[in-house]
Amino acid sequence: MELIRGLHNIRPEHRGCVLTIGNFDGVHLGHQAVLEQVHAQAEARHVPSVAMIFEPQPLELFAPGRAPARLYRWQDKYRHIAECGIDRLLLTQFNKRFANLSAEDFIEQVLVTQLGVSLLVVGDDFRFGKGRTGDFALLKKAADHFGFAVIDTQSYRTESIRVSSTAIRSALTTADFESAASMLGRPYAIYGRVRHGEKRGRTIGFPTANIGLHRLHPPLRGVYAVGLETENHVYAGVANIGRKPTVNGTEELLEVHLFEFPGPNDSAELYGQNVVVTPLAWLREERRFESFAALQAQITEDATLARALLLPDSVTEPDAQAAATPAVNQD
Repeated sequence: MELIRGLHNIRPEHRGCVLTIGNFDGVHLGHQAVLEQVHAQAEARHVPSVAMIFEPQPLELFAPGRAPARLYRWQDKYRHIAECGIDRLLLTQFNKRFANLSAEDFIEQVLVTQLGVSLLVVGDDFRFGKGRTGDFALLKKAADHFGFAVIDTQSYRTESIRVSSTAIRSALTTADFESAASMLGRPYAIYGRVRHGEKRGRTIGFPTANIGLHRLHPPLRGVYAVGLETENHVYAGVANIGRKPTVNGTEELLEVHLFEFPGPNDSAELYGQNVVVTPLAWLREERRFESFAALQAQITEDATLARALLLPDSVTEPDAQAAATPAVNQD
């Protein structure tokens, strides 16, 4: 799938397409239904299919305190939108200049002049332009004037429940990963790259693989039993998602302590790797501890519980387990 980074990178050869516009956070079953429709309509018209998304998402610019937790980064959306057969992703920078573009100018300058849209597929509640004055009725009127078509898409439902990013966030908040997966069409996962950290975990016997979340508000917070997948292996572990209050952390971070590796050198190869972390069970809330000794004791309990949930056959007697050497040599 071709990535167009910004309206200024739209070229003459990009004119003529079937377009859909939205945040597509989660690329859930409802989004997939829209994207499949766009793909089919584009094939019927012999033009490329295009999805337009915004970075940052509008509320993250105008009201960051009210912006919802983001399920996916734009890179994750790219991955899953591509799986739906879309030809191009138009990543539009949402800034004050773009937000001040009138609805009429957006239609004429972007949809007609730059993209040459032949068909636009949006929800009937789609709002756009300065002050959100543009709506579906305005699009219909403009379509008649400029000679393109516009259709809306009905809400996708499964078992009489409306699939939405909001509903998925709600399910994740209560650790209902099964419901979230049923709406996403896949287990919810966090994607990222393992990086070097402050290496405090190894000083208390729990080295971790550190992954920056790169989002304003993560949908999960606390301690979880997780699976971590690399290109070649899937590992079990325990993870903390949050800001590490015991050490006065300020950055949203995912830290994963892994229980075991297939080979002795695999741990060193994690740095720099892209990994997929799948939360499987919620263990507790993130909280501040008065000392590293207290934190170490709690992490020991967390790891024991997570191991029992994920690797029940590997659980040993407490004394033997406490004496075991951590298997991962990360941070």
